[in-house]
Amino acid sequence: MSHKSRSLLQSIFSHPLSNNIHWREVESLLQQLGASVEPIQGARFRVVLNEYEFYLHHPHHGNVCAKQEIKHLRDCLVAAGITSPDNGDKPK
Repeated sequence: MSHKSRSLLQSIFSHPLSNNIHWREVESLLQQLGASVEPIQGARFRVVLNEYEFYLHHPHHGNVCAKQEIKHLRDCLVAAGITSPDNGDKPK
């Protein structure tokens, strides 16, 4: 995993939530983690990561993800078995 992706993953798991995470960075991170990301309807994307399926929304105004969407992404990553790089575990 690249340094940039590792930094982004740390931002996603940080407290308080970052409010400067761009959609393209999220999409790139998911692909590096081995996820399939496909548009399904409008701004909705279907993501399958480690056999866990979830949905994300592309930001409607601009490219910066809302804090609520980052929290949802973090919860989905945890459910898919991805943990924060700060705790010593490497992402699967």
